[in-house]
Amino acid sequence: FAIAALMPTTLLAQTYPERPVRMIVPFAPGGTTDFLARIIQPKMQELLGQPVVIENRAGAAGNVGMELASRAAPDGYTLFMGDVGTIAINATIFKDQRVDPIKDFSAISIIADTPSLLVTGPKFPPNSIAELIAYLKERPGQVSFASQGSGSLNRLVMELFAEKAGVKVNHVPYKGGSGPAAADIMGGHIPFMFATIASTITHVRAGRMKTLGVTTKVRHPALPDLPTLAESGFPDLVVSSWQGLFVPAGTPRPVVDRLHDVVAKVMADADVKARIAEGGSLAMSSASPAEAARF
Repeated sequence: FAIAALMPTTLLAQTYPERPVRMIVPFAPGGTTDFLARIIQPKMQELLGQPVVIENRAGAAGNVGMELASRAAPDGYTLFMGDVGTIAINATIFKDQRVDPIKDFSAISIIADTPSLLVTGPKFPPNSIAELIAYLKERPGQVSFASQGSGSLNRLVMELFAEKAGVKVNHVPYKGGSGPAAADIMGGHIPFMFATIASTITHVRAGRMKTLGVTTKVRHPALPDLPTLAESGFPDLVVSSWQGLFVPAGTPRPVVDRLHDVVAKVMADADVKARIAEGGSLAMSSASPAEAARF
């Protein structure tokens, strides 16, 4: 009887996946979450032996994609690329949220840690945090900042910065994550924002953006000449985003374990780690799905 009871589980572990797997990214292309998804996708495909199709479903600070993923069949064929906003912040911001990220998903692994930059358009006058504060104090309530959504981590970081600096700024939330906001920063349509390194470092290196500070405890190796916000008088502004892979709750344990093993191998791959580091993030993986869930 015991052997017979184990057969379906064993068979499932051996046969999964038998068809393409979709990965829902709840933001538009160009942001950190999408950037990471596209880095891990090829190696995941290789190890799973099936295509992994990225599906961008942006809207409502990631809630649109999260809700879609939570309603998918719990069979391992829909993955959700969650982040600190969708999994941790949104439930405290949106009173009408229809997804409980803890109950409605099973965690596979945390995959990356990503600090933020305070970026501006190339023609925005301030060239340091001190100059920015002086500029904003001369124009109270007249300068706007962009964010990746009302409940996004980087919006909250900006509100904390404004509070600590004693300045008044106007919030302009963008739909779809960092990509659309970054386009307007570079175009001079809105002056500044906090955004993850991964979503902006290419533009900074190309001179399409300036950066005034980074939210790491010590200077970031990708931008060693850039002062931290802590150095600039804001010790509380040591923060970072994170991303992780999830599946709908109820997904069979053998499938969860298979996906975890694949993700662990992907995140340990030297090329994957190097590409993620080049983009300003730190590749990581959880020791087990249970550890990811506790996180």
